[in-house]
Amino acid sequence: MLTTSGTLPSLRLTPLHDRDREPRWWRSSVIYQVYPRSFRDLDGDGLGDLAGITAELGQLAELDIDALWLSPFYPSPQRDGGYDVSDYCDVDPALGTLADFDALVAAADELSVKVIVDLVPNHCSTEHVLFQRALAAGPGSPERGLFVFRDGRGPSGELPPNNWQSHFGGPAWTRVTEPGGAPGQWYLHLFDSSQPDFDWDNEQVRQEFERILRFWLDRGVAGFRVDVAHALIKAKGLPDWGGRADGGSVPGYPFTDAPMFGQPQIHDIYRRWREVLAEYDGERILCAEASVEPLTRLADWVRPDQMHQTFNFSYLAAPWDAAELRRIITSSLEAFDAVGAPSTWVLSNHDVVRHATRLGLGANPARPGDGIGPEDEQPDHVRGARRADAASLLMLGLPGGVYLYQGEELGLPDHTGLPAEVRQDPTYHRTGGARLGRDGCRVPLPWTRSGASLGYSANGRSWLPQPPGWAELSREAQREDPASTLSLYRAALALRRAHGLGSGSLAWVEDLGGPGCLGLVNNDVLVLLNTGDAAVELPDLPVLLRSRPGTSAPHVLNPEECIWLQTEDHGTTGP
Repeated sequence: MLTTSGTLPSLRLTPLHDRDREPRWWRSSVIYQVYPRSFRDLDGDGLGDLAGITAELGQLAELDIDALWLSPFYPSPQRDGGYDVSDYCDVDPALGTLADFDALVAAADELSVKVIVDLVPNHCSTEHVLFQRALAAGPGSPERGLFVFRDGRGPSGELPPNNWQSHFGGPAWTRVTEPGGAPGQWYLHLFDSSQPDFDWDNEQVRQEFERILRFWLDRGVAGFRVDVAHALIKAKGLPDWGGRADGGSVPGYPFTDAPMFGQPQIHDIYRRWREVLAEYDGERILCAEASVEPLTRLADWVRPDQMHQTFNFSYLAAPWDAAELRRIITSSLEAFDAVGAPSTWVLSNHDVVRHATRLGLGANPARPGDGIGPEDEQPDHVRGARRADAASLLMLGLPGGVYLYQGEELGLPDHTGLPAEVRQDPTYHRTGGARLGRDGCRVPLPWTRSGASLGYSANGRSWLPQPPGWAELSREAQREDPASTLSLYRAALALRRAHGLGSGSLAWVEDLGGPGCLGLVNNDVLVLLNTGDAAVELPDLPVLLRSRPGTSAPHVLNPEECIWLQTEDHGTTGP
């Protein structure tokens, strides 16, 4: 029982999670995602570059982060924002050179910031030399054996080999023209038609990716975020299935029985990768982007011999509801504690509507990947900003790892007014505009109050336009404002480090504030979130930080607000 000195006599606690006893950086890490195309353009071509990231590392280091995660920067025709890779061991000339990458790693090391790179193992670009050789070699060749080529169905092979649909819309198969000019085999692409899937049953594919891992580990990277880590292996025989590759038509998505996802043999691949990383000094890590439910199944990706972390998409999709947040946090910690792994927490990334927008949509949030356009219901930006700040403060008060998406520390919303003619996401084009895609969350960052691209580009060029009103959300505008979202993130991250919250314990606070209030104690910090409609009386404890400073009496928690209070250290909460 925690006794307070104020008007509330006591707080009843339900212990859930013990303090982490393993002093490893990745178990309590704060990792900042950089989407290079949209971060900072130093050469003025309208596309962000590695040199731009290096130039702004000092400002990122001020957030007290542990690592950067770089979305793909490899050579690519950019049919899918760089996730269509044509060479896994180089840098796209539009983004820089390998020398620029080495300079970035060196500069980050000087600031005690690690660098994690994206790895896209399920598929490559049709421009990759291995796929071009497969096309030229013809059916039955060893070159085609690196990819999923199959003969078509129907009298002349005119029908796809099965009924699978692409994540981006339309069939997951494309027919090729053979070297002699005749219609030929079909190749599988779970994503865009320019992204052929590798055949991971082929040992040569596995050896190639081990080579790629070593190439980047030798250049000093601290690990890899693994794209679509639940894919790679497909069920034998490639059976028909009644859903879409993105699960959009399947109740209970992500999946339970999809033949292209979650096959048991996939774990052998990651066990081998873990062995490769263990050959290098320091603690190099693997983080899975695995859309897997329930959380008890997702925990299979982070057993001690496989991935170190995996994204927690259940938390990302959580509604603005105290009871549901408690349920998801509880199930997350229970599932990951059971296999000795840290949970991770994330609110935004390059594939989903930013949480400052999502939380302003009321009861009709956009689905991941679909985006919001001018014809859709528009968010309440004021409400979204309030809730986003509160949600961020709650997240940073949880034990485990945290992933931040570039610009969320500025409170950036999605660009919900992008016109059709500027959209570039393949989802939009493959579905004829039925699904808008992810361009709205990938808009280039604002750095300054003025200029054609608000400091993003040296000459004002920008591959996607910024929305009106972003000048006051720029880093320059927020830097010296103590009430800004940037100041909130800086303060929260400093306190998180000082109080050991990332490796801390968690106990739920019962009977405080009613059903709309969520309360927890992590080490010596009491975290309270109010998702209800009425103000809540607070314990008489010192205030460390609140998401809406200066808007309340000292001991009142407003609706759509989160607060951190100083309390006694509970340390171990387990048995």
